[in-house]
Amino acid sequence: MELFFNPFDNLVCILLGISLTVWFTLLLVFIIVPAIFGVSFGIRRLYMKTLLKLFEWATLRIERGAKENNHHLHKPYSNAIIAKEPTSFEEEIKDIRRSGSNKDLDSASEFEMSDIFYFARRGVASIMDDEVTKRFSAEELESWNLLTRSNNNFHYISLRLTVLWGLGLVIRYSFLLPLRVTLAFTGVGLLVFLTCVIGLLPNGRLKNFLSEKVHLMCYRICVRALTAIITYHDSENKPKKGGICVANHTSPIDVIILASDGCYAMVGQIHGGLMGVIQRSMVKACPHIWFERSEVKDRHLVAKRLSDHLEVKTKLPILIFPEGTCINNTSVMMFKKGSFEIGGTVYPVAIKYDPRFGDAFWNSSKFGMVSYLLRMMSSWAIVCSVWYLPPMSREEDEDAVQFANRVKAAIARQGGLVDLLWDGGLKRGKVKETFKEEQQKLYSKMLVGTQEDRSRS
Repeated sequence: MELFFNPFDNLVCILLGISLTVWFTLLLVFIIVPAIFGVSFGIRRLYMKTLLKLFEWATLRIERGAKENNHHLHKPYSNAIIAKEPTSFEEEIKDIRRSGSNKDLDSASEFEMSDIFYFARRGVASIMDDEVTKRFSAEELESWNLLTRSNNNFHYISLRLTVLWGLGLVIRYSFLLPLRVTLAFTGVGLLVFLTCVIGLLPNGRLKNFLSEKVHLMCYRICVRALTAIITYHDSENKPKKGGICVANHTSPIDVIILASDGCYAMVGQIHGGLMGVIQRSMVKACPHIWFERSEVKDRHLVAKRLSDHLEVKTKLPILIFPEGTCINNTSVMMFKKGSFEIGGTVYPVAIKYDPRFGDAFWNSSKFGMVSYLLRMMSSWAIVCSVWYLPPMSREEDEDAVQFANRVKAAIARQGGLVDLLWDGGLKRGKVKETFKEEQQKLYSKMLVGTQEDRSRS
C-alpha cells in the first residue's frame, strides 16, 4: 500500500520541530545554564515589580468599584479580635470575685461559684479568637493578586479588570505552567541521574565536591520551576558542617528554598514511588539520613543516627523542621525537643513568604502533594526572604525544652511571626491532657495558697 504525505503535514512537523528547538534553547540559555553557575539576569525581579504594579491597580479598582456599587469589602481576620490585657490567673479570678456579691475576699470560702465564669469566659474567648486552628488555613490578602482563590472580594467590577484577569489566566496556564513543569522534570531528572552516576565514585573529596555542585545546580533549576524570587540575608551566618540547621516550616518547598543556597543532609522517612526513587538516588551521592517507617517512632534510634552524623565534622549540616508540620506563614508553633537534645551547634533560619504572589502554605488535610504543586506552578511566583541567624548553643543551666523555645523565639522575632506555645500536632489531634492539667494545677495552687495564708493569720 502506497503512502501519501500531505505537504501541509510536513509544514506542521517542521514548525513543531522549530518551536521545540527554540523552546529548549531558551530554557538552556536563560534558565538551566544560569542555574548551573548560580547567576541571574534579573528577569524575575523585573517580573515581580511589574506584578506589584498590576496588583495595586487591581486593588484600587476593586475598592473604587465597591464604593460606586455600595458593596461591602471582606476584611481578613486580625491577630487581635479580642482585647487582652496581660493579667495573671489569680488577678482575673479575684476581679471576678470582687464583681460578685461577696466583697470580703478574706472571708471568702475556698471555692466560689463565680470562679466558673473565669473558665467559661476563657473558653468562649478561645472559640471566638482561636489562635491555633486558624494557623492551618491560608492567609486572606488585603489586596487582590488576580487569583480568584486568594481573595473573597472577587466579583465583576469592570470589563477591563475582567479582561486583565482572563489574560493572566491564559498566561499562567498556557505559558508559565508548561514552562515550570518542564523545568521541574528537568531538575528532578538531572538530580536522579547525576547522583546515581556520582554514587559510583569512591568516597573522597572529588565525590563530595561533585555531589555538592550537582545538588546545588538541580535545586536551583527546581527553584526556577516555581519562579521563586528569594532574598537571602546575613549569609555569613549560613549553617556550617557538623551543625544543625533548624527553620520554621510553611511548605515542602522550604527544602528547595534553603538547598538552593547551600547543601544539607536531609532527614526524613523513606517513601515509595517517585519520592522513593529520588531518596535512594540522593543517598548514593550524599549521606542523607532516611528512616524506615518502623524506625521513625524509635526516638533513641533517631537520636543516635543524628548524633553519629554530627560527630563527623566534615559532613554536611543536618536540616530539620522541628515543628513537624506546615504552618500558614503567620506564626511559629512548638518546636519538638528531640532536635535539641543531641548536642551540636544550632543554626536558626527564618523563612517568610510574600503571599501577594502565591500562597506557599501546604494544607495537607485539603490538598494532596500533586494538586499542591500544581497550585504552586500555576501561581504568579513564589517570593520569600530567608534570614540566617547567628549560631546558638545550649547553655549549662538550660534543658532541651528551654533551648528549643529560645531558638523558636529568635526565629519568630526575625521573621515577623507570632510565637505560639501550642503544638502543631493539634492540626490532626486533640489537646493533650497535660494542657488541661496545667490549668487545674494553677487553680488548685491558688486555692491551697489562700488556705495556707488564712491558717498563718
